[in-house]
Amino acid sequence: MRIRYAGNTHVGMKRDHNEDSLYLLPEENIYIVADGMGGHAAGEVASQMAVETVAQFFRETAEDEDMTWPFKMQKDRSYIENRLATSVKLANYRIFETAQNDAKRKGMGTTIVTIFLHDKKVYVGHVGDSRCYRLRKGEYSQITEDHSLLNDYIKMKDLTPEEIENFPHKNVIVRALGMKETVQVDISSLDAHNGDVYLLCSDGLNGMVTDNEMKDILVSSGDDLEQACNRLIQQANQAGGTDNITVVLVQFLDE
Repeated sequence: MRIRYAGNTHVGMKRDHNEDSLYLLPEENIYIVADGMGGHAAGEVASQMAVETVAQFFRETAEDEDMTWPFKMQKDRSYIENRLATSVKLANYRIFETAQNDAKRKGMGTTIVTIFLHDKKVYVGHVGDSRCYRLRKGEYSQITEDHSLLNDYIKMKDLTPEEIENFPHKNVIVRALGMKETVQVDISSLDAHNGDVYLLCSDGLNGMVTDNEMKDILVSSGDDLEQACNRLIQQANQAGGTDNITVVLVQFLDE
């Protein structure tokens, strides 16, 4: 399959610095978004460490398939799923260690969402509330599930739309890189279909722009992924831009 991609990030309208990071690594077919937390320059350090560690792990394991991994493989996951999960676990460990050993970085962390294409399959890995969506033949769907207090409440209590809107702890993340020495990474695998567009984003996008608005922008932008990224960011800023906004788009096409 042929892959087309685009990505962009913006500080938004309210923040004075950008704690999001993205990494596009087409030679290894992996694309990554991270949304840092911690303030005082720590958030952007965590998110940058996350995307660079995942990218580096994929480069190294591509060059040396016999390289010793830092974590054991999970028996219920394939080699590819374990490779993706291990890269994220390694990022978590490095962020956690840095935060423990540097008082200025104490408490820093980051979300992460990444997709990896291999043999006409799409592997999605994520921790936190950065999201992956898919547009397939006009149908737009969320692939990942937020690791957030709000989402936990929704699953437990079946909240109404009004209760969701007024939920007092919307920004509380229950799982992120850097919080603990180890982390659970959600991995899913999906078949890649001709024309599929995958969208990776920080919550600065989906917190401001509805799923239907995202879909409309993707559909009306056609094959112009750069334009779609810029329009999505512009829409989030027009809606208030209360957070940093990062968008990555990846499209799969039959040769």
